[in-house]
Amino acid sequence: MPDTQAQAKEMNEANVSVCPAGEVFPLPTEAEYEKEFVRLKELVAAQREMGREIVVVMGVGFVGAVMAGVVADSTDKKTGEPNKFVIGMQRPSVRSYWKIPYLNRGVAPVEAEDPEVAPLIERCVKEKKTLIATYTYDALTLADVVVVDVQCDYDKESFGDCRNGKADIAALESSLGVIGEKVSPDCMVLIETTVPPGTTEHVAYPIMKKAFEKRGLKDAEPQLAHSFERVMPGRDYVASIRDFWRVCSGVNDTARAKVEAFLSDVLNVDKFPLTVLDKPIESETCKIVENSFRATILAFLDEWSVFAERNGVDLIKVINAIKVRPTHNNLIFPGPGIGGYCLPKDGGLGVWAYHTLMGFEDDIFKITPMAIDINDTRSLRVARLVRDGLRNVGKIVAASRIAILGASYREDVGDTRYSGSEIVVRKLAEMGGDMVIHDPYVSHWWELEKQDTYPAPGHSRARFFRNQEEVKDLRMHKDLQTALKGADAVVLAVRHQAYMELTPDQVVEMVGGPTVVVDCFGMLDDDKIARYFELGCEVKGLGRGHIKRIKTRVLEK
Repeated sequence: MPDTQAQAKEMNEANVSVCPAGEVFPLPTEAEYEKEFVRLKELVAAQREMGREIVVVMGVGFVGAVMAGVVADSTDKKTGEPNKFVIGMQRPSVRSYWKIPYLNRGVAPVEAEDPEVAPLIERCVKEKKTLIATYTYDALTLADVVVVDVQCDYDKESFGDCRNGKADIAALESSLGVIGEKVSPDCMVLIETTVPPGTTEHVAYPIMKKAFEKRGLKDAEPQLAHSFERVMPGRDYVASIRDFWRVCSGVNDTARAKVEAFLSDVLNVDKFPLTVLDKPIESETCKIVENSFRATILAFLDEWSVFAERNGVDLIKVINAIKVRPTHNNLIFPGPGIGGYCLPKDGGLGVWAYHTLMGFEDDIFKITPMAIDINDTRSLRVARLVRDGLRNVGKIVAASRIAILGASYREDVGDTRYSGSEIVVRKLAEMGGDMVIHDPYVSHWWELEKQDTYPAPGHSRARFFRNQEEVKDLRMHKDLQTALKGADAVVLAVRHQAYMELTPDQVVEMVGGPTVVVDCFGMLDDDKIARYFELGCEVKGLGRGHIKRIKTRVLEK
């Protein structure tokens, strides 16, 4: 298990961590660990004198950084005074260490469209002084509460086959081992990460219990709890943590009471009451079923997209007609693929847990893995539409310049995780296309630029396609006109407001002439489609089978 010496050994030969803006931070030396722990003990002693609870948040990434801020910003509901002191803890790796000095400066280590994120972090660090960051695991010895936000992924070993994969819980297991070695027996450990159902009881509890026994704490029971996050990127990022419904549970009555009290302290439970379940496996299953339901509805509409394209139906109009009925108003057009960190993988965690943690050999899951496979491969149809559109004007993908408008997985956010646009780019690259990419919310598309190492060595989706070496040289264009200039095809991949407002005349002017336009997200109404044809363009669209009628009508004028 990691200790001070092991932490030091984890340092890369370069001994530095470089933040996205390019600033270089030397990694801590072994000699600095003791000094850091002395600093923490002095700060914690002063905070305890003020009656504040000490909370360590392990992992200050996409969820953990803002969760740390929300906890640090909370106040006693009677006195209005801060009653929590938060230590954000991040392993000092080459990839992530820079987040620690960033947080200690009062700078959010995550990019966010929510204008509340930056002031939240700055306020807690500089004004309230209720938030700091550290790299030493010894911080755990000081904690009353530990919130675990360590990443748990699902590794798909082949493209479009969810069953051929496994949950990657090694980092979580390692972190739990360290927690068991460090925390006091009374410390409540809250797993906030989305995990395979059964993880808290079948994995976390035994690890911590054994660690306690090695310390001579044979009668001590780990105070383990689970409460999954429902974080939504975008302008309501903070609210999706603080002002939203939560589900929680604990491994025993004490843990259940502690997690309920803690969440009631830091979240807006008056307007968004907690749901307290009996066992952690119920809380864990809740998150998996919740996201699998959403993924399944989106996958269901994929087959109807194909039906619509082949039979002259505009699926957008069909969906809007159905949504008039209140019981069906949650239908969503699936676009070029289902991205974000949760929907593309969470169902796989459930399938894996059933076979691996629970040990069942029968195959009860049919719909859940199938939905993931459909959603993962939907983007391939976009590449085919680009191919067909170019063929209709006498061109081929391998000799064309293709502008991809939108890299993120959903509208008006900069989150590129599991973006459908990534598969569009990779498939077109496999076919020999020359691409340019624009997204007003994305400065760096790390899944492409750092595909050799991101999200981890050997885990890039580049491995599923040929001809990917040059993809890592693609960069985001800041200027839309420059990106569109000379494009043989324009792919409207994401419903960003900036793209929704584009007129056909503007696009054709920026391109410099007629082009092939592929609508992935139902962004074009009939008038815009008609206008593109009037300007000499070719138009294709997912689920937009009526485009042929519009083209015929325009050409017959």
